[in-house]
Formats: sequence, C-alpha cells, structure tokens
Amino acid sequence: MENIFHRVSIRKYEDKPVEKEKILQILKAGMQAPSACNQQPWEFYVVTDKEKILELSKATPYSGCAAGAPVVIVPVYRKEGLPVQDMAQIDMSIAQENIWLETDALGLGGVWIGIAPLKDRMALVHDILKLPENVEVFSLFALGYPAESRKQQDRFDKSRIHFVE
Repeated sequence: MENIFHRVSIRKYEDKPVEKEKILQILKAGMQAPSACNQQPWEFYVVTDKEKILELSKATPYSGCAAGAPVVIVPVYRKEGLPVQDMAQIDMSIAQENIWLETDALGLGGVWIGIAPLKDRMALVHDILKLPENVEVFSLFALGYPAESRKQQDRFDKSRIHFVE
C-alpha cells in the first residue's frame, strides 16, 4: 500500500525512454482490475511517437504536460458486446488507478488526464489516433522517469467518515 500514499501527479519527465518491459508490467496491472460482470472493456494504445504525443498534448487545456512525456497511454473501452455498458467508465477508472499505482511502484511518474465523458475531447483523441469506430477514448496517461518530486498531501479527513451501526 506504500505507493497509494506516495503517488502524485508528475508532469515533468527526463528525456529518457521507458523500457517496454515496464510498460507491459504497467498494462498488466491495469488489466488486473476488477470490472462489472468481468466485462473487461479495456484496450490500451501506447503512444511513443513524439509528433502524436505533441498532438495529444493539445487535446485539452490541461494536457500540455504530456508534450514532454516519452510515453502516453490512451486507455479506450469497447462500445459493443459488454454486458453492462453503463459501467465501462467505472471499470476504466479502476484500471487507470492500477496503472498509476504500478507506474509509481516501478519508479516512474505519471499524470492522469481526463478525457471522458467530454464527447468533444473523446472525439478529438479518437481522430488524432485514427482509432477503430468500436472504441471510446477514456483518458490520457502521460508517464516517464520523473524530473520533479514532491510529497503527497495527507487527504485523510476523519469528519468525512460516518459509521452506521
């Protein structure tokens, strides 16, 4: 659980590629996430092409930090054949958190950039990557070797806990 209390958003990266084995380990962690009815709606596009990363970095007002990342993972979810389609974005959130925690555990840093449920942003990223029609874009996850560090803030607030006994 250490990385739950260590993980922070990292927006600056060293100019150093991330090993493919680490990327696969990160995605393995993502795919280990639970999902509604075990539907596993996810697929992942791993972008290392600098020009594509630059395009993706302009997809939202908050994605500029992706421009300096050596890797951007684009999690997408299938639109068809899912027993509970309405739960796909929740499933993707769990997978994304696993990805982030494993990124931190491997000594890398990353930042989750929200795309869904904003349809215009989803469509823009879909077009940039020329994705198949049967998938929807969920997020961007920029990652790399951190060129910055800071401590995670303590977010525990006992006043938000309510026991019903």
